[in-house]
Amino acid sequence: MILLVLGIALWVAAHLFKRVAPERRAAMGDKGKGAVAVALLVALVLIVLGYRGAPFINVWTPPAFMVHINNLLMLVAVFVYGMSATTGRLRGKMRHPQLTAVKIWAVAHLLVNGDLASIILFGSMLAWAVAEVIVINRSEAWVRPEPGPAKKDILLVVITLVMFAVITGIHAWLGVWPFPR
Repeated sequence: MILLVLGIALWVAAHLFKRVAPERRAAMGDKGKGAVAVALLVALVLIVLGYRGAPFINVWTPPAFMVHINNLLMLVAVFVYGMSATTGRLRGKMRHPQLTAVKIWAVAHLLVNGDLASIILFGSMLAWAVAEVIVINRSEAWVRPEPGPAKKDILLVVITLVMFAVITGIHAWLGVWPFPR
């Protein structure tokens, strides 16, 4: 559990660094991007190792139907995340599509995982995404991008379905079957 908590703390610190200490981050120049990237990679490794190695401590038992809600929310999360890269009509409909996707992802996983490590991981990622949005909104004005062609949104739907299949495949490969049996 210690690795999990350390990984989450490093993840949050690395992401908030440029918002909390912008002068210090700017003084690092381009090398700072590399340092933050390394910190995020280390954080991700710690989170994965900590989560996989954490003891199973059941806090609550989610009802079986939550798997369906989780899968629907995950499909929405993948789509919303993709909105950050689209150049279609949906471009600019949402200020923080990646952070919104993290929030949806976290809620979806909290609905189907009732163990302590999951609550710590997904709960803290939800709290981090909420805090990140608040900090960004207070520190930066948003210039809404112009929408592009609708055909790019159709491409986003196709990419969403492919990515959802890849993500469920990875879950199955890791031994977590994401569909009801």
